[in-house]
Amino acid sequence: MADGILTLSDSTFDESIGSASTAVVVDFWAEWCGPCKMIAPVFDDIASENAGKITIAKLNVDDNPDIARRFEVLSIPTLIVFKDGEPQKRLVGAKGKAQLLQELAEFIA
Repeated sequence: MADGILTLSDSTFDESIGSASTAVVVDFWAEWCGPCKMIAPVFDDIASENAGKITIAKLNVDDNPDIARRFEVLSIPTLIVFKDGEPQKRLVGAKGKAQLLQELAEFIA
């Protein structure tokens, strides 16, 4: 995983999301998910190109089922954008870099 991508867990989620100074895009993923693996390099690019403007985080749904359940993540990959600790936008399914950047543009400071 690239530098600049935060790895979240059930125990670190609330503190990490609540204390973030930028919007946080949480990628809900799993090891066995093909589309999740396809978009991982896209997140690496977005994280490095927009460091300090937006935070990219990953949460493995198999290892952290409580958070996935709390946000009703039923299919993966699901991306939820949090701002000021609150969910603002949800994107479901793998998307290309250009489409993702367009969807996230309003949150990139």
